[in-house]
Amino acid sequence: MKRLIVTGDDFGLSLPVNEAIEKAHRRGILTAASLMVGAEATADAVERAKRLSSLRVGLHLVLVDGTPVLAREAVPDLLTKKGKFSSHLVQAGINFFARSTVRQQLEKEIRAQFQAFRDTGLLLDHVNCHHHMHLHPTVLGLILRVGKEYKMKAMRLPYEPSLPSWRASRKGLLRKTMVWLCLYPWITLLKARLREADLRFNDFVFGMNDSGHMHLDLMLRFLKFLPLGVAEIYFHPGDNANELEALIDPAVREALLDSQIERIGFCDL
Repeated sequence: MKRLIVTGDDFGLSLPVNEAIEKAHRRGILTAASLMVGAEATADAVERAKRLSSLRVGLHLVLVDGTPVLAREAVPDLLTKKGKFSSHLVQAGINFFARSTVRQQLEKEIRAQFQAFRDTGLLLDHVNCHHHMHLHPTVLGLILRVGKEYKMKAMRLPYEPSLPSWRASRKGLLRKTMVWLCLYPWITLLKARLREADLRFNDFVFGMNDSGHMHLDLMLRFLKFLPLGVAEIYFHPGDNANELEALIDPAVREALLDSQIERIGFCDL
């Protein structure tokens, strides 16, 4: 059986992103959205989500390349001079692992973002991280600990199998295989810890290798080569008109029906 979660990331980032996600859900195949609770258009995103009762909304934790929920004084070691999280992912990852003060502040920020989501009154469908930082063992451990307090039930497994991804995009087999090999140990660890924590997760994800470049033909090919199990395809529909088109084109809905692919949210697992 093939089941599919179709997610729009960065919900709350801006009004155009929010508008695109709403349109993709109302007129297209989008089933879920991942909410940034500290972004400039978060309040607008929450209002839209409350009008869209069938949209599953999760927490998109931002711990790099973004803005904290807490005041600068509470998390100074996480921030640059401009008061933002670092956009240097490797350097940030080293700091998360090596410095106890950073880990303490990181836990405070994670808890604050979970609380901010709870304060919206929305049901928590899933949790994932900006730039997939939950692959970092330190970050994951903190999320699992804090998430348990907030009834977290599901997380994204950012595992994109190279062969189906290549068959759909028809390019980049070597690059996609190298990415798969580099991430495989972290994916294996993440999967084991999610199972240990009794959390739900998808089997595969698509969109990592083609982030920002999803389009109608690619989406149709992803559906054609979708593996058995639970897959998630995620988009950034407010950033690229082609991504929104791929979500609302009638041909995509017809392909789903023809392939008997069931659209779901994480909470349906």
